[in-house]
Amino acid sequence: MLSKKTTVQFTGTEEQEKELLGVINELKDEKGALMPILQRAQDIYGYLPIEVQKIISNETGIPLEKIYGVTTFYSQFNLSPKGRYRISVCLGTACYVKGSGDIYNKLMEKLGIVGGECTSDGKFSLDACRCVGACGLAPVMMINDEVYGRLTVDDIDDILAKYE
Repeated sequence: MLSKKTTVQFTGTEEQEKELLGVINELKDEKGALMPILQRAQDIYGYLPIEVQKIISNETGIPLEKIYGVTTFYSQFNLSPKGRYRISVCLGTACYVKGSGDIYNKLMEKLGIVGGECTSDGKFSLDACRCVGACGLAPVMMINDEVYGRLTVDDIDDILAKYE
């Protein structure tokens, strides 16, 4: 196993908070400001931890429940940090019937995390997706922008070794 997942403690900086407050002040009076504020906040922090959502709530007057509802509804938002190497395994029909579920399970076992988590060293994060548009290469996974196709469980160790 490469690494274990542990609880991630929020480590935002004063500079990040100052930048976020500037974004909020710039956008908060515009109609539909929540989405752009959340997008910019994620650009600043890399994800949207509850601490950042609370700042947005306090500064905009938007209830935290509504902000949390938006961040959990839209797949573009991340509630936990992503690794330097973002692994995404396609679990769409074509990939799944050709074994992507086994590949996903092997990655969880190997990395010591479940989908949506990041290894404690910040190196890898793992997610499932529904389609990467490469059905002819099924089963497929991506690491950042690199596509790996026609995979078997036996390919995982060699692929991960490229990123060590």
